[in-house]
Amino acid sequence: MSGPFDPYGSDGGGEATVGFHAPYSDVMDPINWAAVVIAAVLAAAVLWLVGRRQGRGRGDWICLLQIVPAAMLGHALARIGADKLVEKPQLYAMQSAGLALAIVIPALWIVQTRDGVSARAIGRDSAAFLLAYLVMGAVFWAMA
Repeated sequence: MSGPFDPYGSDGGGEATVGFHAPYSDVMDPINWAAVVIAAVLAAAVLWLVGRRQGRGRGDWICLLQIVPAAMLGHALARIGADKLVEKPQLYAMQSAGLALAIVIPALWIVQTRDGVSARAIGRDSAAFLLAYLVMGAVFWAMA
C-alpha cells in the first residue's frame, strides 16, 4: 500500500517514514547514565521515606529495583531527543508521570487489592510512586 496513510512508506527519496510520511530515524541520543543512577537513588529515597513514615520497613533492594524504571525513562527520553526536549520541557514530566500512571499504579492497585490492602493505603502508595517518578523526571530535566 502506498499513499499518505502508508505506515511504512517512503517519501520517494529513499528515507524511511512512519505514519503520515513523517521522517523517522533510528538514531537515538545517548542515555544520560549519571541521571539514571541519581534518579534511581532519589526515587528510592522518596519511596523509602514514605514507607518509613507509614511504619513499613523497606529493604535496600528498593534502590536496585528503581534502576530499571530509571533506565527505561532515560531510554524513552533519549529516543525523544535533546532537541525536542529543549523545545518541550513538559515532556520530562509527561513521560515520567505517564509511566507511573499507566503502568506502575494500576499494577499496584491490582496486587494490593488482591492482598486485601485498604484503598486508603493503596492511594498513599500510589501518590508515593507518582511523586517518585516525577522526581526521576525532574532529575533528567535538571541534568539535561
